[in-house]
Amino acid sequence: MTFYLWLKAFHIIFVVTWFAGLFYMPRLFVYHASATDEISKERFKVMQAKLYKIIMNPSMIATLALGIWLLIESWQAFSTQGWIWLKIFFVAALIGYHHYCLRIIKAFADDRVLHSEKFYRIFNELPALALVVIVILVVVKPF
Repeated sequence: MTFYLWLKAFHIIFVVTWFAGLFYMPRLFVYHASATDEISKERFKVMQAKLYKIIMNPSMIATLALGIWLLIESWQAFSTQGWIWLKIFFVAALIGYHHYCLRIIKAFADDRVLHSEKFYRIFNELPALALVVIVILVVVKPF
């Protein structure tokens, strides 16, 4: 039981760091899309690349590895509960979001702006909505 709690603690730590990146990256996209000078654009390119490579990717990988480990440890208890499947769906959607961020980063690196500043402002809110749903599912276990 103690080992399981350590796994859960580290899973939560990496979820927090992954979400920090998921919250901050689209904000950088907003600023980058509205930047007009080359110095700012280049600075945002560096910030986006470092955030993705140094924070977001390792955090996502650790979150998923520990989450899968936790799931394996308690599969018999969770596999018949509906909330876990919905949580898995939202985590999969976040993985897609994470990878779409990379597509946007690559476009900015090539001096292409894929979307408007307004799009990025809305895009910025999606991880927060996913976080609310996931936390409610995990804590309340509504079904």
